[in-house]
Amino acid sequence: MKKHLLLTILVTAVLALAGCGNNTDGNASAKAGGSAKAEETVKIAYLPITHSLAVLEEADELANNDKVNVELVKYGSWPELLDALNSGKVDGASVLIELAMKSKAEGVGIKAVALGHKDGNVLIVSNEVKDGADLKGRTIAIPHRQSSHNILVNDALAKNGLTIDDINVVELAPTEMPSALVTGTIDGYCVAEPFGAVGVSTGKAKVLYTSEELWEDSICCALVLTDDFIDKHADTAKAFVEGYKTAGNNLDAEAAKKIAGKYLKQKDDVLETSLKWISYDDLDITEEQYNKLVDKVKEYGLSDNPPAYSDFVKTDF
Repeated sequence: MKKHLLLTILVTAVLALAGCGNNTDGNASAKAGGSAKAEETVKIAYLPITHSLAVLEEADELANNDKVNVELVKYGSWPELLDALNSGKVDGASVLIELAMKSKAEGVGIKAVALGHKDGNVLIVSNEVKDGADLKGRTIAIPHRQSSHNILVNDALAKNGLTIDDINVVELAPTEMPSALVTGTIDGYCVAEPFGAVGVSTGKAKVLYTSEELWEDSICCALVLTDDFIDKHADTAKAFVEGYKTAGNNLDAEAAKKIAGKYLKQKDDVLETSLKWISYDDLDITEEQYNKLVDKVKEYGLSDNPPAYSDFVKTDF
């Protein structure tokens, strides 16, 4: 009798275990289809700059979310980040849009799915620079030739009847620019925030132009995803992009300062100054905005053949 009872218990246990295994497989299929709790992760590369706050905010908002988990991967320079994006080490990135455009033109499978921010760039100069015309003969730093900062410097020169040949342009890491200006190695710079605000905080520099004074509705950074991730994880990609845009809309001054304080490790006065110049609402990339960028990319010699809007920008999630 005891043997029979033991056998019954063992059979029941085996059947229960088998049932659990079937449920696990069923849940995995449902997750892939987006109808149950999703545990898929999107790996996003970023630099610790004000321009990345929307994706940093989303990572916080989506912590323990039932749709998608965001894994942030921090890099120290644009070349490092771009290498990770182009080689498929990450699923996407918050990146200078011109760098992404260049990668796309070279055959890398990526799509721009949203803006990184709106406005948020300034041309910083030493207090000795009187005005725009006084840029002639000066040394101005940019982070990369493929950047909106390069375009904005060109726009500032054109506004004053000058060209890029009238100044000395150097490429510097963003973190080096404020100290280079203070020591007199450079006379000014245009770069992602908060490094413009850092320069102003030294008392040795001032804002010559904000981006909206030079280029209304300018595009700078964008959120991009790889084609591979979009194709294989369509539901997760959609949930991620929707969450990202929501996070941007939620980034009022108080929320932006809080998330910036967590990730950027800058002084409060620097963050307050930086955040006056930038916003994160309505991060769709319009065709009009993008085509204006394309015109400037061609005009200033960044690229002869930038990708078309229809090939590079994805909005139909």
